[in-house]
Amino acid sequence: MNATVQPQGRRPRRLTAGRIGVYVFLVTAALFFLLPLWIMVMTSLKPMDEIRLGNIVALPATLTLEAWSRAWSSACTGLECNGISVGFWNSVRILIPSVILSIIVGAINGYALSFWRVKGANVMFGVLLLGAFIPYQVFLYPLVRIFSTTGIYNSLACIVIVHVIFGLPTMTLLFRNYYAGLPIELFKAARVDGGGFWTIFLRVILPMSTPMLIVATILQVTGIWNDFIFGLTFAGRENLPMTVQLNNIVHSTQGERAYNVDMAATMLAALVPLVVYFVSGRWFVRGIAAGAVKG
Repeated sequence: MNATVQPQGRRPRRLTAGRIGVYVFLVTAALFFLLPLWIMVMTSLKPMDEIRLGNIVALPATLTLEAWSRAWSSACTGLECNGISVGFWNSVRILIPSVILSIIVGAINGYALSFWRVKGANVMFGVLLLGAFIPYQVFLYPLVRIFSTTGIYNSLACIVIVHVIFGLPTMTLLFRNYYAGLPIELFKAARVDGGGFWTIFLRVILPMSTPMLIVATILQVTGIWNDFIFGLTFAGRENLPMTVQLNNIVHSTQGERAYNVDMAATMLAALVPLVVYFVSGRWFVRGIAAGAVKG
């Protein structure tokens, strides 16, 4: 009969000074980041008469969604007063093709650089990554000249191409590092079975790329949706994204500034990235852990 092993030593205390310090830090950090969001939401739900009292943190005594309605459909974004809804749909039109094309090209580049060891691949990869560390402002004027010469400047195609170009370094890095962690035997077996470049990519590699596809989608959706400088420079007046129109709403007010409308418009502009993070944040962490920092 086996004797029961009794635990030795003093039982650890449930609450230590270190643990209390960690909790205090986490609560302080959460309040630090959530307080601005709380103020924005509360301000957007108050009428201007209540905002003038200065109690920006207090709950609204008279809750109203009028500011949200005005921000969406009737706030002035310059000479026009159609609200931020026009910019929202412009951002959607810019976002969808930009995200799809940048991820597709980045995945193909990462696949080619990981498994097809072409001559000079490392040099090409280094040059590509170099573009990620050069400030975007350096490229603005040359790109304006190039797109003006080709005749697509200030168009939807122009802004989509710009987002695809500037998304390539990050997308290529993510997929290359992820594919570098996959077993090379899968690629060799597909080659033995007669698979070519596209067959292996579409039937073997791409079905295994779900975690990194989710990570890439989150990064690109957030970056492209929040972009301001490219949209202002390359989209044209008819395709101005939501961020540009948000800036116009905040800075085109005459007379008394409608802080509740400004806050409501800001929340509407941030809604898509917030929804993406809340819905797919778990997948983002899994994708990063699955290989985004490998290689």
